[in-house]
Amino acid sequence: MRTLIVHNPRSGFGSDSIYEFERALLRQGDECVFRILTLDPDEDQERLADAESFDLVVISGGDGTVSHALYMLRDRNIKTCIFPSGTANLLAANIGNASEPTAIAKACIEGRTFDADLAEMSWTDTEHNEHKEGFALMAGSGFDARLMHDAVPAKQALGEAAYFAAVLANLWPDVYHFTIEVDGVVHEHDGISCLIANTAMIQGDIDIAPGCVMDDGMLDLIVLETKDAAQLLLPIVAGIVDPTGRSSKRPHIATYRGAHIRVTSDKPMKVEVDGDVMEGETLSWEARSLPGCCSIVIDAMSRYASSLRAS
Repeated sequence: MRTLIVHNPRSGFGSDSIYEFERALLRQGDECVFRILTLDPDEDQERLADAESFDLVVISGGDGTVSHALYMLRDRNIKTCIFPSGTANLLAANIGNASEPTAIAKACIEGRTFDADLAEMSWTDTEHNEHKEGFALMAGSGFDARLMHDAVPAKQALGEAAYFAAVLANLWPDVYHFTIEVDGVVHEHDGISCLIANTAMIQGDIDIAPGCVMDDGMLDLIVLETKDAAQLLLPIVAGIVDPTGRSSKRPHIATYRGAHIRVTSDKPMKVEVDGDVMEGETLSWEARSLPGCCSIVIDAMSRYASSLRAS
């Protein structure tokens, strides 16, 4: 088996578990090529240009790194493994494979995959620069982007706790008026944040948008209809009590589902894509689903193991 591992050494806490995975994966006669990702689109396109010549591509890094590489590999029919080596690793948690390096290597050898959706977000910032980014997990604007921005300096030292520290520093966020178009239907909401999700399970295995999965060709729009950060305690408690959201509604959260979504705000807002905060601000953005464009390795523990798209 020929394997390409692309790794971002700056993700997370600099763990060397990717090398433990590599040792567990390789057998006599196998070939493994190891390359470093820089997150520069041009450089990384070059590093992935020959991906079709490998039997397996392994992406090692945090959520931003993984989404960055998956977007470059979309629609190329390449068997891809996600190796979690970031801070939160929410995408890997949403897929639900066993997280130990040897278990991930075993799943790669067995080779079962499912066809996963990605999503694409585009916007023009207030300086009239056009942007387009792919994502696998979630993207958004407003309060969530501010938290991601403020958490960056402390992530290396505090890990996931940096996000909670950022909440305490932003107890009174801006409130926006959102005009939302979901597959041609318009809705109006006031809130502190508007997110788009390809899959929406966060820390604590809490599904923000119940039923949001990454193999249905749809996106879930999530509006946080609160006026301050303290009001987020209600949906958090509801999520702890009922993580799947099947038995009760999420207080202060409005959700919609569609394949093409456009959001306009009454004032400029920052944008984050899978945890990475983009430069500048915008008054509007749109997102569309990219159905079944990636072939991702799963094991028997994955929530997608029984998917009809599993092969």
